[in-house]
Amino acid sequence: MATIDAGQRSPDLAPPITQVGPIAWVRQNLVSSPLNTGLTLLCLYLLYLIVPPLVRWAILDADFAGTSRADCTSGGACWVFIQARIWQFIYGFYPPEERWRVNLGFLLLILAMVPLFLRGFSHKIGLAVGLVVIYPIIAFILFYGGMLGLPEVETARWGGLFLTLVIAGVGIVASLPIGIVLALGRRSTMPVIRLVCTGFIEIVRGVPLITVLFMASVMLPLFLPAGMNFDKLLRALIGVALFSAAYMAEVVRGGLQAIPKGQYEAAHALGLSYWKTMGLIILPQALKIVIPGIVNSMISLFKDTSLVLIIGLYDLLGIVQAATTNAEWLGLAPEAYVFAAFCFWIFCFAMSRYSLHVERKLDRGHRR
Repeated sequence: MATIDAGQRSPDLAPPITQVGPIAWVRQNLVSSPLNTGLTLLCLYLLYLIVPPLVRWAILDADFAGTSRADCTSGGACWVFIQARIWQFIYGFYPPEERWRVNLGFLLLILAMVPLFLRGFSHKIGLAVGLVVIYPIIAFILFYGGMLGLPEVETARWGGLFLTLVIAGVGIVASLPIGIVLALGRRSTMPVIRLVCTGFIEIVRGVPLITVLFMASVMLPLFLPAGMNFDKLLRALIGVALFSAAYMAEVVRGGLQAIPKGQYEAAHALGLSYWKTMGLIILPQALKIVIPGIVNSMISLFKDTSLVLIIGLYDLLGIVQAATTNAEWLGLAPEAYVFAAFCFWIFCFAMSRYSLHVERKLDRGHRR
């Protein structure tokens, strides 16, 4: 009989395949009980009914090349429609010879934002403030024109994905600071400020965005002096920003309430003023906690931009819907809406993934 020395250790056995790996995951999540097994089989059957026909329609039997409706002969999706109208879907009615200004504006934004994602860059706060203060001026000069030799392009001709990004970008950037101020005001010890902020938040949250846009576009000019009028897009931007700020305020207020009272007491013990306490101690912790809620509000705002169609602004969804009414492309609404949905999904998914990255980067034990 073989003997094993006391100082010699036998090699560890590999874990059984039923406890780790794909097989273990299937057993634990898909077939762990008769009910889960039945639901798994039902889902597989539904996927069998939905996915193959969808793949055939969208890819296998689809037409991708061509210039007119006559090139769609296979009976599947007619992506020729998207190819023929792609530039209108992106720029709206912006003059083709001036579209370089839109491209340049977004290129400058991307280049200016790149350092914000670099770990070694030490001037992120200054750059972010510069983007918020200076870039809108540069973008307005490029997009609208009327100065520096650039032809004027009225906002009524803006549209498509370009207009969607403008409305969503302005709404997101403006709603966060306004929402923070409203959240601080709602928690203020001064009754007047607390009443005003609470009243604004509850009133705005009590009506749908479409009502706010309608009021900003139709009712607001009635209260202005004779001869004074605001651009329709500007009114929409103000309405979207204020509407989103009310929801953002409640998200931030939730983060403020999650901060332990000891943090406030420690700040007071150090002799910090109210604004230093909020800016240096409370808000950084509160905003980190509510990152998922903030991103959720941003994603919701991005999708709600489609409601500007009610006031005559043709964003991505609006311009797609208008294109389907063209006599040459009648009956191709599914292709148009799939394209619009894919564009919205790309941007919303990107925001969601980046928010998860920021959460993991800033995680300091708050995750449960």
